[in-house]
Amino acid sequence: MPETIKEQTVEQLGGPSSVLARQRRDHAEMDRLMDRYQALADGEDRERVLQETVQLVFSHAFAEETVLWPAVRRLVEDGHELTLRVEEEHQQINDLVAAIERLRPGSPEREEKVRRVFALIRQDIRDEEDLVLPRLQEALPAAQLRRLGTVWDTVRRSAPTSRGARPATRSWVCRSVSTTGCATPSD
Repeated sequence: MPETIKEQTVEQLGGPSSVLARQRRDHAEMDRLMDRYQALADGEDRERVLQETVQLVFSHAFAEETVLWPAVRRLVEDGHELTLRVEEEHQQINDLVAAIERLRPGSPEREEKVRRVFALIRQDIRDEEDLVLPRLQEALPAAQLRRLGTVWDTVRRSAPTSRGARPATRSWVCRSVSTTGCATPSD
């Protein structure tokens, strides 16, 4: 089994522009934001941090589902099963965020759902860094990881940051990473 990307150097991940390094940076920022939220008292700052966390999580997941998971499904043995598990976690996160949005800030029920969504996000990060991304690392040379990282970052930066946003088409992304291959939207 390949080594988790959490313990590797940036150079081992293919450099700072590789999709692995970019994923790990986003994951670290998610952890930082969740820790910050938990350290703050109820109020405007806490709500702002929660909103930043949710926006990052959704844009990150959009880029994964649009760019990364099609590559994993095509290039990694059992890639479909690996990405299915992560996509199920993404859907659970989506559902919990929808429930959180309907509740009053500071309410015990809302805080319980925030705790649950943070735990699920952290589990999703572990699954990606320990199970999925090391397998992609085995399948692609560093140059292709960097190219994939560039496309992933472009999609993440332009992604919708609202709940329920799902990739509509992958065709332009597939052309952009044609050297790595790409699965069709029906995969």
